[in-house]
Amino acid sequence: MGFSRTMQTRYQLLMALLFVAAIIYLENQIQRLEAARDKMEHVLATMQLHSLQVPQFRRSDEDLAKSNDQIVIYNRVPKTASTSFVGLAYDLCQRNGYNVIHLNTTRNSPIMSIQDQERFVTNVTSWNAKKPAFYHGHLSYLEFGRFGLPQKPVYINIVRKPLDRLVSYYYFVRWGDDFRPHLRRNKHGDSKTFDDCVEQGEPDCAPEKLWMQVPFFCGHAVECWEPGNRWALEEAKRNLVANYFLVGVTEELEDFVMLLEAALPKFFRGATSLFQQGNCQELPGRPPCPPGGKSHLRKTSNKQEPSKETVRKIQRSQIWQMENEFYQFALNQFHHVVRRSLRRVNGELTPLGAQFFYEKIRPR
Repeated sequence: MGFSRTMQTRYQLLMALLFVAAIIYLENQIQRLEAARDKMEHVLATMQLHSLQVPQFRRSDEDLAKSNDQIVIYNRVPKTASTSFVGLAYDLCQRNGYNVIHLNTTRNSPIMSIQDQERFVTNVTSWNAKKPAFYHGHLSYLEFGRFGLPQKPVYINIVRKPLDRLVSYYYFVRWGDDFRPHLRRNKHGDSKTFDDCVEQGEPDCAPEKLWMQVPFFCGHAVECWEPGNRWALEEAKRNLVANYFLVGVTEELEDFVMLLEAALPKFFRGATSLFQQGNCQELPGRPPCPPGGKSHLRKTSNKQEPSKETVRKIQRSQIWQMENEFYQFALNQFHHVVRRSLRRVNGELTPLGAQFFYEKIRPR
């Protein structure tokens, strides 16, 4: 009787071990299948990214003319990695077949007179010899619909943490950058740190100097350029959502570039790999960086991070709080686009392929 119970117990234990082994085996197989699926999706997503411009049907001459009529405007905010990003556009323009045009305003003023607004809008929309075109310059948002013209450009932009942007600008106008290190800037010779500036209450680091990203998105209205104006902040938010195709952030520039390549391949095909080449760092045990990478052209010289006390002083100001509110709003919008448009495969973000199709088309 005891022997029978012992055998039964051993049998049950053996079956339990076999069951556990079977579960472990199945889990390993499932993990292998999921890994294989992820690799396949990565390959397919890459193939889709590089075939986005291949038409699925014959396009008429009118359709082709419209595709070559596109205008992108990057009304770049100073010290948000704009030079780095524009470098990509210049590197890609010849191979992708578009023109890059820099808008240089007098004294770099972001506000145009009413007559210059009309001239600019007319030039941009009627300069057919330079279409498709990528315009860039330090210009606040300009609504083309106000001028009664049918064509509207595609607006894009980049924003940055407000205090980081101001600190970078503060040192840039004193020490320049590694792009043109021998160029003397307008504050050359002033060795005062940003901390010293804040402690002494100097105008170059006053909270009013933070008021930059809100007015660039708000536009040309007088309220836009009044530091701390609540209407300007809400108008900037509205324009970002309603009138900008995509707004990225300096801190996540590669994701911004990847989204643009997936969504606007006419202009940005090849931008992601070019950006990654420019960001490559020579490290032990890593393959050598490819030649010719230029995406990060500028790095501000002699920049020092502000002290915690300086940061606390700045963050107590209403202007910083409003600029930061706008930055957080833009960041949330950008992350929403990233979640809907990119997928992480093997630790890397990859653009999703088409998530829609057509059916039940009548008449046949």
